[in-house]
Amino acid sequence: MSNIDPVSSPIPYTRGNIEPILHEVIHALDRLLETDEPTVIDLASLPFAPGELDQLEEYLGTGELTAELNALGRSRIRETIYPGVWWLEHRNTEGDIVGRYIEITRAPAILMSQDADIGAGRALLGDKLENADPGNDNGADNEPRPN
Repeated sequence: MSNIDPVSSPIPYTRGNIEPILHEVIHALDRLLETDEPTVIDLASLPFAPGELDQLEEYLGTGELTAELNALGRSRIRETIYPGVWWLEHRNTEGDIVGRYIEITRAPAILMSQDADIGAGRALLGDKLENADPGNDNGADNEPRPN
């Protein structure tokens, strides 16, 4: 047996990313308030040490609103405990994380309806209303009738 001390890992426990990211969030909130300019921080582009990303997520916490989208995989969007600061996580159809972001904005762009979708929804509602049964106050349960 040897009396040599084991070699410790050269990988630091922290890379010191959390505090600078939080300062960037503060500056981004200032920009949002002053100029209405949103900011996106791509967390995948930063070199986190093991556990740092979890610490950042825990520090930002969970606020009042959470949304999920299912389009080419699941996306989870949640407001943090700091209004205007959103945590976004995108997964592919196999469930692997393909994107993780902090968005500083009034509402994340992914939640905004696109003009084409709004137009299609308006057309559907117009058709449904035009073909609704006038004796039924709840047109939501009626399917459009064929002409």
